[in-house]
Amino acid sequence: MIWFEFAILIGMILIGSQMKGIGLGVMGMVGLFIFLFVFKMKPTDPPLDVMLIIMAIVTTAATLQASGGLDYLVNLAEKIIRSNPSNITFIAPFTVYFLCLFAGTAHIVYSLLPIIAEVSAKKRIRPERPLSVSVIASHLALTGSPMSAATAALVVILGYSGALIDVMMICIPSCIIGLLIGCFSIFKKGLELNDDPFFIEKMKDPNFAKSMEFDTVGNNIPLKTGAKTSVLIFAFAIILIVIAGAFPSIVPSFEPGVKSLAVTANGSLSMVTIISVITLTASAAMMLITKTSTAEVTKASLFTSMASAVVSVFGVVWMSSTFMHTNNDIIQDALKGIVSTHPWTFAIAVFVMGVLMFSQAATTKTMMPLGIALGLPPTALIAIFPAVNSDFVLPGYPTLLAAINFDRTGSTKIGKLVVNHSFLAPGIVAIGIAIALGFLLGSIIL
Repeated sequence: MIWFEFAILIGMILIGSQMKGIGLGVMGMVGLFIFLFVFKMKPTDPPLDVMLIIMAIVTTAATLQASGGLDYLVNLAEKIIRSNPSNITFIAPFTVYFLCLFAGTAHIVYSLLPIIAEVSAKKRIRPERPLSVSVIASHLALTGSPMSAATAALVVILGYSGALIDVMMICIPSCIIGLLIGCFSIFKKGLELNDDPFFIEKMKDPNFAKSMEFDTVGNNIPLKTGAKTSVLIFAFAIILIVIAGAFPSIVPSFEPGVKSLAVTANGSLSMVTIISVITLTASAAMMLITKTSTAEVTKASLFTSMASAVVSVFGVVWMSSTFMHTNNDIIQDALKGIVSTHPWTFAIAVFVMGVLMFSQAATTKTMMPLGIALGLPPTALIAIFPAVNSDFVLPGYPTLLAAINFDRTGSTKIGKLVVNHSFLAPGIVAIGIAIALGFLLGSIIL
C-alpha cells in the first residue's frame, strides 16, 4: 500500500512542478484529498510556521524593492562585475552569492544575469561559465541566509537556542568553498567563444556583431531618495535576528507552558515570532521613513511571488507531511540502519526530494523532521542542508530559464537529454563539496 501512496505523492509533485506557479500547492491539495478521503489518513498540522515566515520575510524584501533598496544593491553589484571582466567566472558568482545572502531571495539574480551575459560575451569569455555557476550561487545563498525562508524553517525545526548561528557558521563557509570549487569546475568548460561554431555563425549577422561591441544592457534606473536608507534598515533587521538567535537570554521569556507558534514550551519566543516581528517592523520603518506607499509594496514583483510560494508550501508540504507521518514507522525502519551508520546518505534523499519540489523551504519542512525522527544530530542536518538546493537538476526553475534566455551567444543551453544542461555540473560539484565540508566543519565547530 505504501508504494501506491508514494506513487500518488510523487505524481502530484511532478504534475504540480510542470504546472509552475501555484501548481505544486493545488496538486498537493489534490494528493491530500486522496490521502484523507480514499486512504483515510489522519492529516498533520498545516505548515503554518513556514507560511508565516515566507509572508513576513518576502513582504520585507518587497518593501526593500519598492523603496529602491534592491536597485541600489544591484547597482553596486553591477559595478563590481564590470570592474574586472577578465575574471567574471569567479567575480560574478560571488557577487551574486553575497547579494542573495543579504537579501534572502534568489530572484534578485534576474537583474544581474543580463549584465553577466553581456560582460562575458564582450570579453569573449563563454557566457555559459559565469551564468551557470551564478545561478547556482543564487540558490546556495539561501541555505545560510538569516533572511531566507529555508534557513528560518530549518532553525524552527531544529528548535534549540543558537540554531541560527550554527547554521550560518557551518553553511556559509562550506557553501562559499563549494561555490569556489564549482567555479573551477567550469572554468574551461566548452569551446572558447571565438572558436564556437554557433557563435561564429551568429557573428556573420552585422547587427549581432555590432551588438557585441557596444553595451546593450545596464542598470541606469535613477535611485529613489530613500534607497540607501532602506538598505540600512534591512541590514539592521538582519543584525537583530542574528543577535536574537545568538543570545536567546536577551529575548523576552514567559512562564513554561504548552508549545505554540508564538512561544516554545519553555516559555521563550519562537523563531517564527522573532523573525516575523523584526522583519515586518523593519518593513514598516522603511515605508514610514522613505515614504514608500503600501500600494508600491504590494505591486512589487517579490510581493506578488509570495502568494505562489505560500500556496505551494501550503499544499505540497501538508500532503508530504501527512504521508510521512502515516508511514513513519515503515520509513524509519527502511532508512534508519543505513542513515545511522552513514548519515551523509540522508543527503541523497533530501537532494531527490528537492529536485521534485522546486522549493528549498518546502523540501526543508518536509525532509528535516524525518531526519530528526531518524536520530540524526543537528550537526548532520545542518551539513546536509545545502542538498535542498537541487531544484536546478530539472531545467524548469525560473532562474535557469532566465540565464538561458539572456545568453544571446547560445552557449548556455539545455541538452538533448534535458538533464545534461549547463547548470548540472557546477551545481552537483558545489553542493557536494558544501555538504562534505559541512560535516567537517560541524565536527570542528560544534
